[in-house]
Amino acid sequence: MGGRVLQYLGMPGPWADDKSEPSDHYTTKIGGLPDWPVPQFPSTIAHLLRCASCQSNLCLVAQVYAPISAKSLKIEERVIYIFGCLAPECGKSPSSWRAFRVQKLGSACKEVGFGAASPVSALKGDMCDDLWTFGSGEEGGDGSGEDFDLEELGKALSAAASLASHSKKQMNNQDAKTTVKHLPSSLETRVVAVDTPVLPCFYTYTQEEPSTREVTVVRSSHCQDSDPEEAWEKEGYEYDRTWNADRTYLKFKKLVDAFPEQCFRYAYGGKPLLATAKVENSGTCKHCGGSRLYEMQLMPPLLYFLQEGANDCQKYRLDNWNWMTLVVYTCSKSCSHVVDEEKLNIEGWIVAEEAIYVQFEESLQESVHKDYFS
Repeated sequence: MGGRVLQYLGMPGPWADDKSEPSDHYTTKIGGLPDWPVPQFPSTIAHLLRCASCQSNLCLVAQVYAPISAKSLKIEERVIYIFGCLAPECGKSPSSWRAFRVQKLGSACKEVGFGAASPVSALKGDMCDDLWTFGSGEEGGDGSGEDFDLEELGKALSAAASLASHSKKQMNNQDAKTTVKHLPSSLETRVVAVDTPVLPCFYTYTQEEPSTREVTVVRSSHCQDSDPEEAWEKEGYEYDRTWNADRTYLKFKKLVDAFPEQCFRYAYGGKPLLATAKVENSGTCKHCGGSRLYEMQLMPPLLYFLQEGANDCQKYRLDNWNWMTLVVYTCSKSCSHVVDEEKLNIEGWIVAEEAIYVQFEESLQESVHKDYFS
């Protein structure tokens, strides 16, 4: 099991008191306004936060604090922001979605050469030091094998203490009344442009997804009337034997049904959970030319929760979002190369646009239709 990349699920926590409620970049949340690390961000990168199809202002869909703590790469100050367009004509357009990686230069950043091997394979054994934990770095380790670096541990604990002040409400799904965060005075109020759409905002907490065999037990507790003949085999499934069943979608559905509230999945260097077998090449980083790897994806339950908190106008617009999943691929080296140094290097923070791949319901239907007649 040493090569297994841990998968983490982003689960819904309490709603924000106000959809424009300010926090900071350590906060992981759905909707609301982006919490940039420095005040200059909104004006400096405004040109990036527009829809490539209609040029309307994009709205924040997800903000995920995503430091990397692996043997091959360590970056503490790092956030992934995902934006989308609410314009009715853009709901089905892949170009209406954008993902950005924001990270601080020199924030305990330590890059180790990957050599000729694939970056993904080089990172496989290190991903247990995931974005939300500062663990031993060894899956299933007993804690007795290696000496700790006290300096690194001190940095990790400092970061964790900073995170704890505003993550307590993320980690407790049952306690809607949480301690109010003491924010810098610059964050207490912020001006929002009239034409900037703001989605309902709720915070998230994370939990580790169990192994595939454990998921079967969890899923059976949710679906007691499920077919008893369905069983897991090694790392796969025994799929429904219907002519028009799309096996990729069945796997997708089974893992969603096991945790029906999951809003996002995170597994840096892992594999995405696809809704359809049609896969696009993740390509190479447009900043450094290196390879990209899978980092995270948004899941359908997120749309349900946004609908629950939306007003009538927003509900109508959200109806145009018919995607099954949004998959984000990022630079395998989390590079700090930027095309325009002056505009995208802001007080030591860099902004890099990453690849986002969208799988829509209609492509799923086409896949099932094709499989039925093949």
